[in-house]
Amino acid sequence: MSLSKHINPESLIRESKDKHRHHHLTTTSLNTISHPYGARYGTQSIPKFHLPSKGTSADNAYQLIHDELTLDGSPSLNLASFVHTWMPEPANKLMLENMSKNLIDQDEYPMTQLIHTRCVSILADLWHAPSTQQAIGTATTGSSEAIQLGGLAMKRIWQERRRAAGKSIHEPGPNIVMGANAQVALEKFARYFEVECRLVPVNAESKYRLDPKKAMQYIDENTIGVYVILGSTYTGHYEPVKEMADLLDEYEKQTGCSVPIHVDGASGAFIAPFAHPKLLWDFKIPRVVSINTSGHKFGLSYVGVGWVVWRSKQYLPKDLIFELHYLGSVEYSFSLNFSRPAAPIIGQYFNFLHLGFEGYRAVALDDLKNARLLSRALERTGWYTVLSDIHRQKSDSLLVKGAQASVGTDEENPENYIEGLPVVSFHFSDSFQEQYPEVQQKWIQTLLRAKGWIVPNYELPPSLENVQILRVVVRENCTEALIDRLVADTVEITQSLIDRASSTHALDILGSSQYHKTNIGQMDGGSASQSSGTYAKQC
Repeated sequence: MSLSKHINPESLIRESKDKHRHHHLTTTSLNTISHPYGARYGTQSIPKFHLPSKGTSADNAYQLIHDELTLDGSPSLNLASFVHTWMPEPANKLMLENMSKNLIDQDEYPMTQLIHTRCVSILADLWHAPSTQQAIGTATTGSSEAIQLGGLAMKRIWQERRRAAGKSIHEPGPNIVMGANAQVALEKFARYFEVECRLVPVNAESKYRLDPKKAMQYIDENTIGVYVILGSTYTGHYEPVKEMADLLDEYEKQTGCSVPIHVDGASGAFIAPFAHPKLLWDFKIPRVVSINTSGHKFGLSYVGVGWVVWRSKQYLPKDLIFELHYLGSVEYSFSLNFSRPAAPIIGQYFNFLHLGFEGYRAVALDDLKNARLLSRALERTGWYTVLSDIHRQKSDSLLVKGAQASVGTDEENPENYIEGLPVVSFHFSDSFQEQYPEVQQKWIQTLLRAKGWIVPNYELPPSLENVQILRVVVRENCTEALIDRLVADTVEITQSLIDRASSTHALDILGSSQYHKTNIGQMDGGSASQSSGTYAKQC
């Protein structure tokens, strides 16, 4: 049994300090003494649970917090997250110059507001809105807020339609349909805004994503809409928006009930337009009424910016838009919060100008190329099976049709491969598990972390929770050189587990160990509602 379960390190530190005796020899403040490092907090406890009576210098405060933050993982090696972690130096400079601006202060910062409007128009055009002048949208803190707004608009339109027909909006109440692979933000909308969440089971046959035919079994006259995900957070698969829309078209012909689609393009809405331009998923499909995305994912901006766009103003009810008489001007707001930093929006506009269509396409293609490289390398070990499909050829691709005449084949053309995000999801192959049943997959995560890599190991959605996967998100700064090193480290770790099977009990202890955590300021186990299985891990 681990000693950390019985020993409190906070108490150890407190009891092990030199005992202080009061000397009245000097009244000089320790903050003013020339001190080699960290001033008084070099040998005194840093405040953790209360505000100190006296402060310390800005330089000392910086050094203390800076040193603690070095214990974080490296953003460059964080392959668990979709969130972008690098921007060029001019972008850093521009965002720093505008760090203090509040986007909501439209009258005070009119140029910033104009940049915000330009970004919305650019996205509406990129996603083929029928008219960029009629399309409407807003920046958000991220896709989570954007999804709430998209869901609220669909709920309000459903309510208006029910009232006009003289029907109740309470019995049995609204519902929304999504795949069980949905990210937790989608389920949050349903729970927070009192909409029944209907999760459609996923399986290997459905490619671990929403099956439109199964989804139709969950739809009725009280369905406010369907969330269709352009890039599952589990495996990167795109959900078939066009197929879902066609089935809903047929449903409307048969029943008269119109069920809209909101596309959760948190990641895919910044990949598909550039890497898969022929794919039908956006406002080209009339049933798609709104789309959200994260600028801080494959929009290549720093964290803090998302977007939601409606195909036209008719799909955003007016009573969700607030007219504000604020700071001497009339402003309009349709967001869940009021103040928000302007710098991330400015960073997004920087990317639009700096990269253009060709730049975004180049980044997307490079990401997919490196993801294919990693996928193939893992499968060629024989130890791993890759669940994501972006490295697999389409059944009708030129690569397959012309396999016997390979001259001129372009293996770098993404159109020849199954569409998806640059995500690699993999697990031990069946043969590996049969041959080495004592080796646990979670050890790979733990031992990769010891080398600096952050690669999560977690369960698939409900009905598949017995299957664990490792997942790598290939972002712009995940270059071929890093892929090469990641493959080498993964092979070395896996080989060492095979060779030292007799010591695996020690790795089991390592893999299951937990840092001692204090309960102060934290929620106890069981404080939250039971998980429904939607993806609630780091994303």
